[in-house]
Amino acid sequence: MNNLSLSVVICAYTEERWDDLSAAVESVGAQATPPMETIVVIDHNPPLADRARLALPDVLVIENREARGLSGARNTGVATARGDVVAFLDDDATAAPDWLRYLAVPYADPLVLGVGGAIEPAWSAGRPRWLPEEFDWVVGCTYRGMPRYTSPVRNLIGANMSFRREVFTAVGGFRSGMGRLGTRPLGCEETELCIRVRKHWPPATLLYEPKALVRHRVPAARARWSYFRARCYAEGLSKAQVAAFVGAKDGLASERHYTLSTLPRGVVRGLADTMKGDLAGLGRAGAIIAGLAVTSAGYLAGKTSQRLARRNQGGRGRFTGESRPAEPVAAADPGPSGLSEQA
Repeated sequence: MNNLSLSVVICAYTEERWDDLSAAVESVGAQATPPMETIVVIDHNPPLADRARLALPDVLVIENREARGLSGARNTGVATARGDVVAFLDDDATAAPDWLRYLAVPYADPLVLGVGGAIEPAWSAGRPRWLPEEFDWVVGCTYRGMPRYTSPVRNLIGANMSFRREVFTAVGGFRSGMGRLGTRPLGCEETELCIRVRKHWPPATLLYEPKALVRHRVPAARARWSYFRARCYAEGLSKAQVAAFVGAKDGLASERHYTLSTLPRGVVRGLADTMKGDLAGLGRAGAIIAGLAVTSAGYLAGKTSQRLARRNQGGRGRFTGESRPAEPVAAADPGPSGLSEQA
């Protein structure tokens, strides 16, 4: 590991996931390479904050100082963090003992601004046989089609990601109005941030390091078709929002390859499994087709909403939705080492 210090931020919003939060904190405390600090950010839930302060004395417990939601909670954590690198772990995920070590190693390269790792689903009630691995992103996990080895990627996944802290100073934090608000299954706030980072520093690299592993608990309620459908639709809405902020070319670049390459192979694989006697293969093939259709419907609905909003505004400017512009979360510092800032 290099000489960089790491802060870990875990955001929580409900006491219903108390056991998960405790396990997440415990997994960080058991790291072979311990962080300089662990920060638990409670999202507008004073009773949970009080409980966490009493039960988790070895971590810093703070309350979200921004608008309710995951983006504001993460920004509050970043503003408090003192480490050179800020790593994020979901409150319902547990990190492997060498998680931080594998996240830290790539930062020896000054062009690496962010590193994320693999997210393995931990099914509370078993994996549904109809759910294709190509859609494991629905439950916030690594999905088929992602790199199998250390590779540059467009964006990191929120349950297991890290950034140099000065990145937030230079480009601002997670955009409010995006991301989860309680159980509402929206997302893509980390995608928008990562695209913003790459636009600011074109030579920069965001790396996916699959050896930096966490396990993400998937409750039975998220293994149902109803959640699959709702999450796919919400992903379409979120992608429309990202495209509005950063442009469709950047906002949908990875999705085009996923749609034209990964998903067709998944359908063929499901049908082949069916021919071999695995009748659930037909369900997986059908789920890929249905998931793509529902996600596309959400995207079209989001774009339609944006057009209506622009029309109501008299066609002035780009769509902004309800989000305020992302703002720096700390005082100005020099840009990441070795990189020239781009306007």
